[in-house]
Amino acid sequence: MSLACGLPLLECVYCLACARWAWKRCLHSGDRDSATWGLASADDFAPVPRLCRLIMANYDHHPCAPLDARCVVRRRTYADTRGRVTPYLLYLDHLHSDIVLALRGLNLARETDYALLLDNRLGKRRFDGGYVHNGLLRAAAWVLDAECDLLRDLLAHHPDYTLTFTGHSLGAGIAAMLTVVVVLNLDKLGTNLHRSRIRCYAMAPARCMSLNLAIRYADVINSVVLQDDFLPRTATPLEDIFKSILCLPCLLCFRCLRDTCIPEDAMLKDPRRLYVPGRIYHIVERKMFRCGRYPPVVKTAVPVDGRFEHIVLSCNATMDHAIIWIEREAQKALDLMLEKEKTMEVPSEQRMERNESLQREHVEEHKAALRRAVTLSVPDARSPSAYGTFGEQPERSESFPSASAMARQRMSWNDLIERVFDRDESGHIVLRSSPSP
Repeated sequence: MSLACGLPLLECVYCLACARWAWKRCLHSGDRDSATWGLASADDFAPVPRLCRLIMANYDHHPCAPLDARCVVRRRTYADTRGRVTPYLLYLDHLHSDIVLALRGLNLARETDYALLLDNRLGKRRFDGGYVHNGLLRAAAWVLDAECDLLRDLLAHHPDYTLTFTGHSLGAGIAAMLTVVVVLNLDKLGTNLHRSRIRCYAMAPARCMSLNLAIRYADVINSVVLQDDFLPRTATPLEDIFKSILCLPCLLCFRCLRDTCIPEDAMLKDPRRLYVPGRIYHIVERKMFRCGRYPPVVKTAVPVDGRFEHIVLSCNATMDHAIIWIEREAQKALDLMLEKEKTMEVPSEQRMERNESLQREHVEEHKAALRRAVTLSVPDARSPSAYGTFGEQPERSESFPSASAMARQRMSWNDLIERVFDRDESGHIVLRSSPSP
């Protein structure tokens, strides 16, 4: 009798626990992720709409204005890449003194893109003291093997131009990997190439690197996320989600949602888990229990904990992932920023002082993120060092051979990546002789 009376009580406790989980996970609004972040400046956010239009130029039917054909240095299609990487173009933007390599996103009709995305498992590829997505890293190596000589010539002919890697979705992850590999081996693209000339803008990026790498390269990698975009919020490895779509039992048990119940501290201390790379620009244009959209606001930060770990169940999540909507909302947000600055009528001298103060704030924010990572015992997190973009030129990474050694023996970028040094458990540098598990 006592056992029978206890069953309803257990059912009530179970129902309350489920209701609490649903309230915390399913009713989470996208604007809460960046509620404590600071506002982005117009100068920092200005390249985003322009780069979105360059990415859309890789599509057969893109709504953006046609590009200047004289500035398109090279264009690669699926026939050229043979499925090794998504289509991309190399564009010489003289107006903004920028050399841009823009990659398109995932093509739902191409099985090679799925193969590229699924070429990974948790902890498969260790790189530069952290973990990265294996398929995206191999795609980045293919691009550099194909375009290394051309990029070197362009940088030599335009020594004052910046080198920008950008992409959308799957292409954004490849662009982030391109940036990391190039930064680690600057000499291969020219003797006058510095870290301050390299940057990356990843639009709705796939999770592609571990947390320590995401924070370490926040000075050169910028991720742009629109409101409730579902892709940056996949706490489960992205390849597992695509596999579960083909498995009915996995769909019935809602594995993707169940994995979000993992405590946040456990996520941070798992060195194999992949995250959205770099500094994050979050475009917020909807709020909880409020109908319709409102003028977009751009928040920015280098977060350590709470880096889009909550899945937002929103009917607009897939729409927020589209590059068209990212470009539209980014352009609206930029116009509002410029209009506000024009209304304030800030003198040019004060504007320059404000830009310098923003750069110093970026330095301090990046150092604070590194200190926060060390405090939370994030694996392989290092103490704050010079901020690459705004500080002094950092020391060359030990992950790659020297330029003199490479001059004696020419090797492909893929071979170069395979020779990356790792650190053992005691912290000593060792040469990887076999693939990491």
